[in-house]
Amino acid sequence: MLELQNVKKAYKNFSLDCSMRVKEGQITGLVGQNGAGKSTAFKAALGLISFDGGRITLFGKDIKALSSKDRARIGVVFPDSGFSGYLTVKDIVPVLKNLYSAFDAPFLIEQAGRFGLPLNQQIKAFSTGMKAKLKVLIAISHHANLLILDEPTLGLDVVARDELLFMLREYMEQDERRAILISSHLSADLETLCDDLYMIHRGRIVLHEDTDVLLSDYALLKMDRAQFDTLDKRFILSCKDEPYGYSCLTNQRQFYMENYPQVAIEKGSIDGMMTMMIKGVSA
Repeated sequence: MLELQNVKKAYKNFSLDCSMRVKEGQITGLVGQNGAGKSTAFKAALGLISFDGGRITLFGKDIKALSSKDRARIGVVFPDSGFSGYLTVKDIVPVLKNLYSAFDAPFLIEQAGRFGLPLNQQIKAFSTGMKAKLKVLIAISHHANLLILDEPTLGLDVVARDELLFMLREYMEQDERRAILISSHLSADLETLCDDLYMIHRGRIVLHEDTDVLLSDYALLKMDRAQFDTLDKRFILSCKDEPYGYSCLTNQRQFYMENYPQVAIEKGSIDGMMTMMIKGVSA
């Protein structure tokens, strides 16, 4: 549905060189530290910034060839996006009707009530969680085929995050032809949501894997220096010096469980893997 092929964008103190693919029927996550390039990649994918090289296709077309009808098939959330705080949900309805021919006003109003969003209260009086839920509801209210969500859970408490992620799961269940590209620096939010994950660091994709594989096959090995010296390092992706010796990231957890029972093996979390990919060095 969406593909970035060697997309390059250079700024004075940052450069992007990124390839990724979002497939129909799947939720794809992009994780990385603040400033890693997530928002730059999203803006390039939407044609909001020019890029210096590579190619971006969306719905099978080059993004420069997209029509207004094509663009209406996209729902977008950015951290700094949204309507004026002086408007109410009811005020937004006629605006969206004029923007999107497929806008579903009854759906927006029904879902606003379901998720506790007052129709006649100014948005500036909403809590952070309420504002976040409203942004996502607006993005899906015109039955978009693709959602591009940049840090939609930023600043939310646990309950608000769960409600927002529930909304996204429902959106996908309603039509198998839909897709979502979502970013977060809180990667634990994405472990149960995404089908696959890309990890970005300093504008480069450093890891791409199916989420199920990441959570089942990847692991952190912790050992002293003597154990490290005798370790078979064929399946080690990165290592990091620790006070006790070394921690190592592998994508062959079972191999080390069977062959190195004396080594401490921890099932990897995505946050832990990200730290190892960013701060570790190749074995």
